[in-house]
Amino acid sequence: MPMTIPPLPAGTTAPAATETPTRSPGGAAVIEKAPERVRKTSPRYKVLLHNDPVNSMEYVVNTLRQVVPSLSEQDAIAVMLEAHNTGVGLVIVCDLEPAEFYSETLKAKGLTSTIEPES
Repeated sequence: MPMTIPPLPAGTTAPAATETPTRSPGGAAVIEKAPERVRKTSPRYKVLLHNDPVNSMEYVVNTLRQVVPSLSEQDAIAVMLEAHNTGVGLVIVCDLEPAEFYSETLKAKGLTSTIEPES
């Protein structure tokens, strides 16, 4: 005999995809619900590039693209121009570990970079 499922009451949602029906010994379907996990988002950090009167604009753009592969050429140019015109440019916002890596790598290549928490 096919099992019919009654409609959900108003304001409720269907079971999550993590739930899987299993058969109990009596043949009835039992839904085992996985425990819900609450995941805190990790704090994000801004990697900043400071204006550089020493290196050429081309060098800064090429270095940004080498260090942060997710930056397109247009993005790298925009960051360089922002740093040139305002004194500081936002390179990327990411988790602490990659932010530290990007900043330290930029410094190792002769650019001035800092990180700060995203507000």
